[in-house]
Amino acid sequence: MTTTDLYDIVSLFMILSGFILGLGAVTVIDLHGFLGRKSSYWTEATTRTHKVTKPLIWAGIILAVFGGIIFYRNESMAGIPLYHLITAIILILNGLFLSFKVSPFLLKREKEGKSSELLPSEWQRNITISFIISFLGWWSALLILVVYLSKN
Repeated sequence: MTTTDLYDIVSLFMILSGFILGLGAVTVIDLHGFLGRKSSYWTEATTRTHKVTKPLIWAGIILAVFGGIIFYRNESMAGIPLYHLITAIILILNGLFLSFKVSPFLLKREKEGKSSELLPSEWQRNITISFIISFLGWWSALLILVVYLSKN
């Protein structure tokens, strides 16, 4: 086994681990958020669940990005590597919004004893858009990775 083979194996493992963690956590919190739009029970469950899913999503992004940097080390920044870079940037920006706007809002409501109350419609709309971005970003990036691997 060459050093190049080892880099490829480790980096692909990192990418796939990142997708498993990140996409799994995104799927869980997206389903909670969807159910929480009209249910006080699921609104409270979403507030509690996001405390677990948020770090898992960040761990997934970090693993996928660093794995991608190593995996695509000999590729030009075009096509699939470029798409993955753009998607990673979008997911990171979206994650920053969720971590530094939505999460503090949910935690504040929880401290105030309002975690089971439905979220205001503006927050619901912004969170829904953010969840759609996360869901589509993660799933499309995984699909594009599969396309890349099937061609190489």
